[in-house]
Amino acid sequence: MSKAILITGGAGFIGSNFIHYYQNKYPDRQLINVDKLTYAGSLNNLTEVENKENYHFIHGDIADINTVEAIFRDYDIEGVIHFAAESHVDRSIDDASPFIHTNVVGTLNLLQAARADWEAKGELPERRFHQISTDEVYGSLEGSGKFTEKTPYDPRNPYSASKAGANFLVQSFGHTYGMNVIISSCSNNYGPRQHEEKLLPTIIRHALANEPIPIYGDGKNIRDWLFVEDHCKAIDMIYHHGKVMEVYNVGGNNEQENLTITQLICQLLDDRRPDLLQAYHLEHFSDLITFVEDRKGHDKRYAIDAGKIQKELGWQPEIDLENGLRKTVEWYLQKWKTNVPI
Repeated sequence: MSKAILITGGAGFIGSNFIHYYQNKYPDRQLINVDKLTYAGSLNNLTEVENKENYHFIHGDIADINTVEAIFRDYDIEGVIHFAAESHVDRSIDDASPFIHTNVVGTLNLLQAARADWEAKGELPERRFHQISTDEVYGSLEGSGKFTEKTPYDPRNPYSASKAGANFLVQSFGHTYGMNVIISSCSNNYGPRQHEEKLLPTIIRHALANEPIPIYGDGKNIRDWLFVEDHCKAIDMIYHHGKVMEVYNVGGNNEQENLTITQLICQLLDDRRPDLLQAYHLEHFSDLITFVEDRKGHDKRYAIDAGKIQKELGWQPEIDLENGLRKTVEWYLQKWKTNVPI
């Protein structure tokens, strides 16, 4: 049995982009993808790799310990890159239970199964568990500072609280059992294959349908935008070269207000679909922007200091915001042209 890397949540946004990236860079390495295929995951994200001999998909729930233990029994898992999570803040505000179930219990199941298997093989210190986290665990920034790896956790919604809890579990298995664990926390990802409820797909979908583009509050909430392919490259570096028990923050150095991002996307759509503007009797797609009641507990600003990963591992974001947004809009426009729902 050849060794394989277990990817959890590989049918989701970041996970599926990582599988494509990893397959292209390491075409001979084995990948096992386990995904529950909830609303946020789709096998349509993986059609280009589904028939490759070194890729295997398992439809399963990481919150089911029997499923997780079976994976480690059936495959020789040399490492875990753990993307799987309930990640939609609005949904966590409506009902926090699934977030605890998947993000905390699921992570615990993976840690326990990995530890048992790797201890039995006598390779616990060598095999790696990489936890993919979020800058939201740090809370909300005021002023001009940035989140560093030393920033205390201060989650403000059930989603970020569940991710913080999962991160603490990961660190505890490193301290207690000597597991080779590592955590990376990223800023707001954007790019192809993102779920329709997220901000950028929502803007594009509503604009193309001539529907109001909803913006929370005054639109001045600030996020640090990271193109998903840049994030995939960072994960690759961290998984292979990061130091045991360390945390690495990954940011795009692209702080922008939500309203500004919306306007930039609308400008790109203006340039690419003037026919729709004419059909909808609009001067600009930005005319559709509509301010709605703010999200409960809406964090004002996130910003990542990525100096550690830049200094220690030599990673830098390569896609600037202009090119990243252009690539994103063009990908969704292609989907829309082929009548695939955005």
